[in-house]
Amino acid sequence: MSLPPKPAVLPADPHFSSGPCAKRPGWSVAALEGALLGRSHRAKEGKARLAEVIDRTRAVLGIPDDWRIAIVPASDTGAVEMALWNLLGERGIDMPAWESFGLEWVNDVLKQLKLPDVRVLKADYGRLPDLYQVDCDRDVVFTWNGTTSGVRVPEAGWIADDRKGLTLCDATSAAFAMDLPWQKLDVVTWSWQKVLGGEAQHGMLVLSPRAVARLESFDSGRPLPKIFRLTKGGKLIEGIFRGDTINTPSMLCVEDALDGLKWAEQIGGLPALIARSEANLAAVAEWVAKTDWIDFLAVDPEIRSCTAICLRITAPWFQALDADAQAKVAKEMAAMIEREGAGYDIGSYRDAPAGFRIWGGATVETDSIRALLPWIEWAYAQVAEGRT
Repeated sequence: MSLPPKPAVLPADPHFSSGPCAKRPGWSVAALEGALLGRSHRAKEGKARLAEVIDRTRAVLGIPDDWRIAIVPASDTGAVEMALWNLLGERGIDMPAWESFGLEWVNDVLKQLKLPDVRVLKADYGRLPDLYQVDCDRDVVFTWNGTTSGVRVPEAGWIADDRKGLTLCDATSAAFAMDLPWQKLDVVTWSWQKVLGGEAQHGMLVLSPRAVARLESFDSGRPLPKIFRLTKGGKLIEGIFRGDTINTPSMLCVEDALDGLKWAEQIGGLPALIARSEANLAAVAEWVAKTDWIDFLAVDPEIRSCTAICLRITAPWFQALDADAQAKVAKEMAAMIEREGAGYDIGSYRDAPAGFRIWGGATVETDSIRALLPWIEWAYAQVAEGRT
C-alpha cells in the first residue's frame, strides 16, 4: 500500500507548546510599543501598570473583591512554593496528585518542608484519584488541570463549604480556560505564559480571606527568604497585593500581560475564552473518534483537559514496544511534523507516557488545530509502514 501524500494545508499558526504558549491571534511586537521601559516599576506609572494587571485579572476571572491578588516572581512554581512555605504546617495535609507537577508539590511537602502529617492520594497518568476521599478539615494541595497528563478536575462538590482547612490550587493551565469556583478555593496560582500566551517568569497568587487569616495567625517558625515573605510583624504586606512587587518585574512582560487581558475583554471575557478552549478539545475529540490508532490519555471524557490535550498511540504494534522504544517513535513523529513547519512542541512531557500534547488554550485557533491533525496522521503512516 502506498503512503499517503503530505497534507496540503499547514496550520496558520503552528505553535502548540504547553508553555510558553501561543500568542493571541493577531499579536505582533507592536503590542508592546507602550511598554514602560527604562523606568522603575516602583515609580507611580510603573505601579499603575502592575495594579492594572491585577484589576483586569480580577474583572476577567470574576475574582471576589475581598480576595487578594499578587504578581510574584518565578512563574507558577514560585507562586505555589510561596503558598506551601508560608501556609502549611498548621494542620494535616491531603495531596491528590496525578501528574508531574502535583507530584513535585508532594515531594516538596514531604522532603523539603518535611511535614509529618501528609496523606497522598495518587493516581496514574490519565486518571484522577477519588477526590471525595479528601478530608477538607485538613489542608488540601492539588492541581486543577494536569498540564502533563491532560486530566482536569471536573467539578468541586468534593470541597466542603464549611471546611476547616485551606484549599491550595495550582491552576496554571486552568485559569482563563476553565470556570474556577472561587468560594471553594483559598489559594490559587498560575503563570502568565499559559492561557493568555504571556511571557514566562511571572506568577499570580490569589488569597482568600481565610488564607490571609492563616498567614496572620500561624507562624511555622520556618526561615523564609525575602522572595517568599508575605507578612511582616504578623500582618500581611498589603503592598504586594496592590502592585508593589517583591522583586523587579519585566515591564515589557507587564505590557504583554495587559495586551492579553485586553484581548480577553474584547472577545467577550471568560465565557469566550472557555468556549475557544472547549472548541479546540472538541475538534481533537472528533478526530480521535474516527482514528483507530490514537486515543486520549484521559479515557474518561469528563476529566479531559481543554488546554493540555494529551494523546496516546494505541496501535498494537506500538503497544508491543517497551517504554524507551515508544518514546523514540513518538519523538520521531513529532520531529517530522516540526521539520515540515506543521506543529511545534507537540511531544508529550518527559515524565508522561509517550504520545502527544497539543495545547488547546484560548489563544489557539481551532482551524489551526484542525490543520495539524492530518499531519499527525501523515507522520504516523511513515513510522507505521511495515509494522502493521
